[in-house]
Amino acid sequence: MLIQFNQQVEKINDILTGKIKEGLSLGVPAIDEWLRFKPNSFDVILGHANVGKTNLTLYLMLLYSRKHNLRWLIFSSENEPYTLIKKLVEFLEGEVINKIPKHYLDKRLDWINNHFKFIDNNTLHTYKSLLELGQAVKNAWNYHGFLIDPYNSLLKDREVLKGIGGHEYDYQVTSEMRVFCKTNNVSIWLNTHAATEALRKKYPVQHEYAGHPIPPMGSDIEGGGKFINRADNFYVIHRMIYHPSDWMYSHIHVRKVKDIDTGGRPTPLESPIYLKSMINNVGYEIAGKSLIEKEKRDTKLL
Repeated sequence: MLIQFNQQVEKINDILTGKIKEGLSLGVPAIDEWLRFKPNSFDVILGHANVGKTNLTLYLMLLYSRKHNLRWLIFSSENEPYTLIKKLVEFLEGEVINKIPKHYLDKRLDWINNHFKFIDNNTLHTYKSLLELGQAVKNAWNYHGFLIDPYNSLLKDREVLKGIGGHEYDYQVTSEMRVFCKTNNVSIWLNTHAATEALRKKYPVQHEYAGHPIPPMGSDIEGGGKFINRADNFYVIHRMIYHPSDWMYSHIHVRKVKDIDTGGRPTPLESPIYLKSMINNVGYEIAGKSLIEKEKRDTKLL
């Protein structure tokens, strides 16, 4: 079946006349220039183990929820839901949870419950069962983003795997995730791990981070470059976890932005987005300023 040529011309005219909507921004130029939330987008996030991928991803989700009232569905097999809820509360308050008065704690929990739903991680899922569950939740509760964390925790679907190899299987999975995004106007954020070989790659002797692991490239993902091929946007989260002082800085490398007309673009190789972890890991800041402004508390309620 051939396309309707005139419909494609209309889309070009929309670009020329500024009718194409840009992805959602945060009002933070250091982030917005490179990274935007886009509906019906299949986004892949890559990083080495223990660099804080889930933590930083959760923080970005929270920022978009506060700014644009977005709602999220979360499947995180490696983190108990209560730990994620606790972290969201601490991010919102900029304080460790045992120092938050009960009134404010209850207020934050209510807000989180209205913006985040969590899939029980005591059940093992294939990608198919997870997407089916995601569809059921979507029909009942209109969310905007779906975090799947991480990809390698999903069981292989034996029926799909039958007759094809692992390479084709991953293409099938990512293709169906893309269809889910377009059909439901939902953005999937898929957290993934780098292959073991990527961890062996170190900065050269003359580099300021000599001897430290380098951030992985798109081809370093478990399963190979097919994921960056299929992704609409591809991000790498990295941290110098062994560095004596820079361990507190998280780096976001934007490796791919499929549609730059709607905002965002790849970051230069040596100039990622830098976010500094706040004391007690209760948020992040850029240039010394927290990205979530701490609300003043009513002293009568303390």
